[in-house]
Amino acid sequence: MIVVRLADSNDTSFLEEMLEAALQWNPGRPPLSAATVGAPENRRYVEGWPRAGDLGVVAVDDVDQRLVGAAWLRYFSENAPGYGFIDASIPEISIAVVPDHRGHGVGDRLLTELERHARERGITALSLSTEDGNPSVRLYERHGYRRVRCSGGSSTMRLDL
Repeated sequence: MIVVRLADSNDTSFLEEMLEAALQWNPGRPPLSAATVGAPENRRYVEGWPRAGDLGVVAVDDVDQRLVGAAWLRYFSENAPGYGFIDASIPEISIAVVPDHRGHGVGDRLLTELERHARERGITALSLSTEDGNPSVRLYERHGYRRVRCSGGSSTMRLDL
């Protein structure tokens, strides 16, 4: 059974792992270089976790207490936008599930819980960026995310809460 709980500062290294998994979503690609994973435009999603406004959830396999997925949101500014930036009032989400737990509803649970906590905080919209061909688009669309911009092989999607 999978249990979803709020992420805290003890989850920073796992969020870093999940960021790399999100960046490396396509198993057919060669592994990303350390320079790519550590680039400032990628590190901005986890650096200094948690900072004011950050919110995240992690999925824990109840059998062995292993962390198996995470979804988190972070606000960005116009001066340092994320890939899925719409505006400074809309946080951008990141999500990833460890490979052996993909396709079993973990991503759906993570999004559901993150969206619930976001609503409770009074957040009115979320955004994300996804590369063309990423099968997770179907999950995002089921949750109500809609494409608002396509550019350079990726799409920015928005969910109005």
